[in-house]
Amino acid sequence: MNRGNSYLVENRQPKFFYGYVVVLATFCIMGMVGGIWAIFGVFFKPMLTEFGWTRATLSGAASLRMFITTLLGIAGGRLTDKFGPRPVVAVCGLFLGLGFFLMSRISTIWQLYLVFGVIAGVGMGGLFVPLISTVSRWFVKRRGMMTGIVLSGASVGTIIVPPLATWLIITYGWRTAYTIVGLVVMIVIISATQFVKRDPAQIGQLPDGEKGVQAASLDLPARSSSLREAIHTRQFWLLCAVFGCLWFSAMAIWVHIVIHAIDLGIPAISAANILAIMGGAGIASRILIGSLADRIGYKPALLIGFTLMVVSLLWLLVARELWALYLFAVIFGFGIAGLVVLEAPLIAKLFGLGSLSVIMGSVEFVSTTLSLPSAIVAGYIFDIMGSYQLAFLISAGVSIIGFMLSLLLRPITNKGGENDPRRST
Repeated sequence: MNRGNSYLVENRQPKFFYGYVVVLATFCIMGMVGGIWAIFGVFFKPMLTEFGWTRATLSGAASLRMFITTLLGIAGGRLTDKFGPRPVVAVCGLFLGLGFFLMSRISTIWQLYLVFGVIAGVGMGGLFVPLISTVSRWFVKRRGMMTGIVLSGASVGTIIVPPLATWLIITYGWRTAYTIVGLVVMIVIISATQFVKRDPAQIGQLPDGEKGVQAASLDLPARSSSLREAIHTRQFWLLCAVFGCLWFSAMAIWVHIVIHAIDLGIPAISAANILAIMGGAGIASRILIGSLADRIGYKPALLIGFTLMVVSLLWLLVARELWALYLFAVIFGFGIAGLVVLEAPLIAKLFGLGSLSVIMGSVEFVSTTLSLPSAIVAGYIFDIMGSYQLAFLISAGVSIIGFMLSLLLRPITNKGGENDPRRST
């Protein structure tokens, strides 16, 4: 029997539900992940100044990291389904910390791409998918809310890490800043992952901490799809396209928004706070939209998220002052964080829990691959035009496409039909 669905019905249950420990541990790890994901833009300016590389060239390292991250997310997901999240996350935490530590030693382009793109990419590859899919195994009725709480850790990391890294850069230089960040990342991730367990069945509990007599009321999936079955459904490829639109816009903003603000004459510290504000807005969004999705369904929540992204990106075209950029950060951060929190619960709802990690990793890989040109194209547009306006307009257009594709999502049935009264999105 698949371990992901082997929930034994017992009346004797511990009073304390260990799922909350899993949420706390994954929250801490996601704090590191969120901060690291957003941090590259903070190092953009000092590295450009020292090496004289083009923005497109430097952006390519971020795109390579994202590709490696999502490519290995499939393997990380499969290993998590088989061995559990603890060994996968610990090894990847080691690689991620090592990658950032070695960034302090680079001097050439190939070293940048190897260290940041490959080594750090390998480290990131086994974090997001294993952690989020693990939380989805521990909760059913509160899956959206708990996923939102865990992902709000990434928002907290976005609030703390970029401004702190900016202070370290100003005080000690960008190389020392990378060294410190690498060591902290390694210690926090490896320590926190020791408290993560694969699923409640591992310790004789049920999802949501329910007792055996209450298990029948849980909305456990009627079927569990394998990856092979999932990729033969229209919903799988629609999800890939929807989240590809999300990551396309996100990558362009995360890599270039800080240096865009600096180009407008805004001080580096204030510019870095744009990322922090995105993170702050994301905390509220991930909890609120995650909880809202549990009540109104995932499709309406997707539409809300994409609407906020489109509005914010159009506002960015005219934003020139600091307050306007901060307003952009609030709206964009709220929208994008709300979309990210929906991915794992939506995949679990559509395809079940048995192969959740590897299916989620596959969706991440395809969607991220679709978004890879984003940061490079934005940098190239600036290199030839001296402005990001066209890049921001393209991102808004792609977000509109994501909104339209979300309208096409339908429930899965055993026969591949359009509607099954037992399921809804």
